[in-house]
Order: sequence, then structure tokens, then C-alpha cells
Amino acid sequence: MTDSTARGASPASLVPSGVTPRVLTAIVVTILVWASAFLVIRGTAEHFSGGALALARLIVGSAALGLLMIGRSWVRPTARQWVGLALYGVAWFGAYNVALNIAEQTLDAGTTAMLVNIGPILIALGAGIFLREGIPGWLAIGAGVAFAGVVLIGIGSSLATGIDGRGIDSAGVLWSLVAAVTYATGVLVQKPLLRTLPSAQVTLLGCVAGMVACLPFTGDLISEVQLAPTGAILGAVYLGVGPTAIAFTTWGYALARVPAGQLSISTYIVPPLVVVFSWVFFSEVPAPLAIVGGVLCLVGVALSRRRSRAARLASQHPVTTK
Repeated sequence: MTDSTARGASPASLVPSGVTPRVLTAIVVTILVWASAFLVIRGTAEHFSGGALALARLIVGSAALGLLMIGRSWVRPTARQWVGLALYGVAWFGAYNVALNIAEQTLDAGTTAMLVNIGPILIALGAGIFLREGIPGWLAIGAGVAFAGVVLIGIGSSLATGIDGRGIDSAGVLWSLVAAVTYATGVLVQKPLLRTLPSAQVTLLGCVAGMVACLPFTGDLISEVQLAPTGAILGAVYLGVGPTAIAFTTWGYALARVPAGQLSISTYIVPPLVVVFSWVFFSEVPAPLAIVGGVLCLVGVALSRRRSRAARLASQHPVTTK
């Protein structure tokens, strides 16, 4: 992930350079299906609590991923890899989904997507701190700008009218940030696992780990599914098949072939898509101040990808020894 701060976020750089058509297809599928997840979660928010919806999604996702593994090779993980798989699954599949679902109880889908999309900066910061890759100046500047954007989103959301017609609880903003942190944690833990383990296997084991972590919500799921309308139940099934089984598989396939920092750039497209979809299907648009904050978040992420002139020259003219 040494390239995590190496790219700018111009439209041409939203897709990593040098990818094959198959990898590009995987990236496009991931973006579109993950964007749709914000809309479906929003649509089922009034019928399922955050934990129950996460558990339903992961039960369906684990079953679908198990079917995808039929006929594929299986590599026995080491003890250390099992620990990584558990952390990856609990963080990204478990905690992330619960936090995201709770956030969308009060926040509109577009605002939630903008907040969660500070994840790429957290990935770069995590690589700099935990993988000892350092924190370049542009990364620090971008993180500061993105933080200012988060503050504006929080202020704008608190002044706006929530989904239920009341003021938006600031807890929704905090839950979105929790989702961003667990998303970044999942990527940082997942990347090393893909060096020796098949991506489909990593995704399946991560999903199962997340499902196990969400089992305490079984009682809520049983009671809520009995009262939920058919559309909400189908929405939960879609979240398990589409954004979980399919999109996480295509993401893992791409992540195994593209540096995490470069690949995370492509997710910048998700918030604008979610804002448009939310407007079309729910007639919801983030508060004006929240939109300004979202733009600041994206600008911050773009700044974090810049390199100093010396770094660019070094990459263009590497020093060789004889």
C-alpha cells in the first residue's frame, strides 16, 4: 500500500491505471452495487434495527459465498491468518454493517455515504502509522481538510430535518464515522491476507466471522422479520446477495491485484451516485451545509493523494545501483 498517497483524485485517476479489463469490470461492479446498498439500507431502516439487518444480510451473504466457493481450491490458513481473518470479518462485515445501518436510521443515504467515504484517508494514515510507511505532508493536509468537512456535515445535519421529520441526532454522524473506521480497518487487515489466500476464501471466512459476531441480534431479527413487509425482507436478501456476496467478492478480486490505496480512489464515485439515487428514489437531498462538507471531504481525500515534486521525480527517475 505504498501507493496509497501517490495519486491525485482527478476524474481520470478515479480508476487505477494499468488494470486489466477483468479487474476494471470488478471495480465497476463493486462501485455500483455498494452504492445501491446505501439506498436499500435506507429503504429498510424503518423495519429493521441495525443489528438485526446486519445479521440477516450476513446470513444470506455467507450462504451465497459458500455456493460461490463450490469447486474452488481451499488454502489452509495459518494461526496468524486466522486471527487476521477474524479481525477483518468482525471489523468490516460485523461492526461496519451494524454502524452503517444505525447511522441511516437518522441520516439520509447521501450524507452517510459522504461520511463513510473518508475511509481512504484513514487507510492511508493507518498504512503510515501501523505499516511504518510514513505520513507525507499532503496526507496530513488532506486529513485536516477532510476533518473540517466532517465537522460541517455534522453541523449541517444537526440543523436539518431528519428522516422521521425531527432534528437529526448527532449520533448518526458518529455512527457513520465508526463505519468509516471499521471499513479502513478491514481493508488494512484484508490486504496482507490476499497475498497467500484466495480472495473468495478470504471473503467467505470474513463474512462468517462477521455473522458470528452479530449472533447476539438473533432475537431482534426473529421478532422484526415477522412484522416486516415483503419488500423490506427482499431488501435484506438483496443486501446479502449483492453488496455482500457479489461486491465483496469483486472487491477482493481487485484488491488482490491493485494496491489498496489506488483501489480506494475508485470509491470516491460512490457518494455522488448515492446522492443522485437518493434524490431520484426518495426525494432526499443532504442539507446544503452537509453537501459543502462532503465536497470538502472529497477535496481532502484528493489532497491526500498528492505527492511532492521530489517524490514525483524520484518515481519517474528511480536511482539504480550497479
